[in-house]
Amino acid sequence: MKKKSTTPNRGYRVADQIQRDLAELIPREVKDPRVGFVTIQSVEVTPDYAHAKVYFSVLTGDAEASAEGLNAAAGYLRSLLFKRLHIHTVPTLHFVYDRTPERAADMNALISKAVASRAKDEG
Repeated sequence: MKKKSTTPNRGYRVADQIQRDLAELIPREVKDPRVGFVTIQSVEVTPDYAHAKVYFSVLTGDAEASAEGLNAAAGYLRSLLFKRLHIHTVPTLHFVYDRTPERAADMNALISKAVASRAKDEG
């Protein structure tokens, strides 16, 4: 039988706190020039809190270079999180570029194009 967690939704709360802390720490602490202006989109933590996937998007700079820079700084960021979070195991961070904002912009452009062509056909 699977053991029930003593606190419901603890994984979500830990992921949310990691997201908030990283949003503060990255601009202030990461001095790597490869890391552009990044936004932390979401964090997924494994049930055993050993690993966390951190999804980010880039406003300025190269996405691949930012991912390399963030993954290079992951150990340092983890040590800073350890000081802030009061949990036994601070997860190993894995930064993943999130393409959702790009896809959303592409979909909006396609919808606008379809609406414009439909209006032209009806008019």
